[in-house]
Amino acid sequence: MPSRFAMPGCFAVLALLLANVACAQDEQVSSSESVTIALIGDSTVEDYSGWGVPFRKRFTDNVQVLNFAKGGASSKSWRNGKRMPAVLEAKPDYVLIQFGHNDQPGKGPERETDPETTYSENLKRYAAEVKSAGAQPILVSSVTRRRFDQDGKIRTTLTPWADATQQVAAELKVPFIDLHRRSIELHDRIGPVASMEFNFKAGDLTHFNEQGGAVMADLVITELQTAVPNLTRFLK
Repeated sequence: MPSRFAMPGCFAVLALLLANVACAQDEQVSSSESVTIALIGDSTVEDYSGWGVPFRKRFTDNVQVLNFAKGGASSKSWRNGKRMPAVLEAKPDYVLIQFGHNDQPGKGPERETDPETTYSENLKRYAAEVKSAGAQPILVSSVTRRRFDQDGKIRTTLTPWADATQQVAAELKVPFIDLHRRSIELHDRIGPVASMEFNFKAGDLTHFNEQGGAVMADLVITELQTAVPNLTRFLK
């Protein structure tokens, strides 16, 4: 006859078996889920010359990534192009929003914004509209241009817009991906020669070829796993 002192061990084994069954059931539920992610931004996000395509490839078939980025767009001109209705009609679960490059001075009054006022207001409006549709906005700071100083370090002019993005995210308590800082750290580490291998074409220090886009997508994914851990299980 088994000792009565062995019973707790039996219960422990039973509990372990039940836990394994529960985990298997959780995995089965997860594999049947579907998620839609929308991307809003400029040419550094779009499929043709940005990180959109490699970002999409990092997810399983459960995830649909829809890219609504537009080359040359700023946070102002993208909205004025009446592009948001199509995003909301797609009923996304998450919306990544990255602007800044074309919000800078010299881009013309139809695109320029002030980081402390109009740019921040645009981001807040985007976030509000996304939330109203039942989706989660995720703010992304501007990826750096690959301009180096004489010491071989990145010289960026996008910091005010990147800082404004972070401040809006903190104020609204929404996920934030600091692609500006991450991309600067990367290029400072690998240096000008290696960074030029990311150029979409010779002399283009803003847009990405396939290799560059993939590296930037990896930076976004790394940050995303911390900012939105729920999406981690959908990664390949």
